[in-house]
Amino acid sequence: MVNEFRLPDVGEGLTEAEIVEWHVAVGDVIKVNDPVCDIETAKSVVELPSPYAGVVQELLVEVGTEVQVGTPIIRIGDSLAETSAPSPETSAPSPETSAPSHEASVPSPETSAPESEEHEKPLTLVGYGSKEDAVVRRTRTVSAPAAAAGTGVLAKPTARKAARDRGIDLSGVTPAREDGVITTADLDSAGFDTVSFVPQEPGSTSGGGERREPIKGLRKQMGQAMVDSAFTLPHVTIWTTIDVTRTSDLVAGLKANRDFAEVRVSPLLVVAKATLLAMRRTPIINSWWDEAAQEIVFKEYVNLGIAAATPRGLQVPNVKGADRMSLVELGAAINELTDVARTGKTPPADQAGGTFTITNIGPFGIDGGAPIINPGESAILSVGAIKRQPWVVGEGDDERIEPRDVCTLALSFDHRHIDGEAGSRFLADVARIVGDPSAALLF
Repeated sequence: MVNEFRLPDVGEGLTEAEIVEWHVAVGDVIKVNDPVCDIETAKSVVELPSPYAGVVQELLVEVGTEVQVGTPIIRIGDSLAETSAPSPETSAPSPETSAPSHEASVPSPETSAPESEEHEKPLTLVGYGSKEDAVVRRTRTVSAPAAAAGTGVLAKPTARKAARDRGIDLSGVTPAREDGVITTADLDSAGFDTVSFVPQEPGSTSGGGERREPIKGLRKQMGQAMVDSAFTLPHVTIWTTIDVTRTSDLVAGLKANRDFAEVRVSPLLVVAKATLLAMRRTPIINSWWDEAAQEIVFKEYVNLGIAAATPRGLQVPNVKGADRMSLVELGAAINELTDVARTGKTPPADQAGGTFTITNIGPFGIDGGAPIINPGESAILSVGAIKRQPWVVGEGDDERIEPRDVCTLALSFDHRHIDGEAGSRFLADVARIVGDPSAALLF
């Protein structure tokens, strides 16, 4: 028995996805729920488990291909020998039918064998649905010539993608495995490190080339969301530079505290807690302008988003109910979300429903900036790099200059309903707590 696994709807309301990586190869024996591949949608990278057990007979879609929901992506049977072969009558085309044509490539209903009910209605994964009428495959866009990846050779799907990206002809690669299958290790060990490029036009005098990446998936969604936010919300940005030496001291103390033994503690945790406390005095920061209903929606909960840079673009997972968490719980939740986000595999549910976002640009050495508000929210806080700088401390006759830890906080907010007074009060409260964590006792 042979089963075809069709690309499922992963519950995001999307109609297409890209095959990012295959976790199986032809001949592999797999069980139900074994991961077969990673797919990238416009929101995240999702691992697909197999609804069938058996032997992988064929991978129907190459890595890097975008396909519609409902398209067969892998064929799984009871044994490798079940792979169907063309009959003698159909294997050798006659002269009249040897010329390629669109009509000849699509079997008519009268000549094609009817599928069984199992194939018409494939098993769906838990939480997934399938759209069986969406089976049209999109045209792939490849930056390197097709011949560069090699044809007629055995290779792991990941190796084929690596070869395509690097412009390598697989026919010139010697496999180390006894079965003759080329792996990415063979490319690395052979010293193939050429990157893909777009050749120069004839007559060009430039010494370099170009490398192009298609705009799709998460990057495409992120780009559109930022454009929508920037041109529909009247952004206002304010900032303040403060002495955060006491927060640095607090972080050092928490790292030595056994209650935080399982938590990576950083100044971001203190900023996050300060943000939650400051919202109590300025709740409009945690509201949202509902244009369609012509209402301001005040959220009585805080789903705190933490912007994270990933290889596939920006993701903003959020800590649900962050305002009800202790410092230890908040730190653990932030650690977990950011760890998953850096892999690019944050589930869509973890990115939905955010009410306020913090973007930490300090690790990149940037002092500050004017961040764009995350769609569906009304404000975003930027945390700059903490740097050792000369700072005036003390007052009056005791005034002096000392080296201190200094940081810039910037707040962008929707000026339709958050005025300058509310935004300034909120940012001043956050700065006061981060500057002196003992000030949290006043909230």
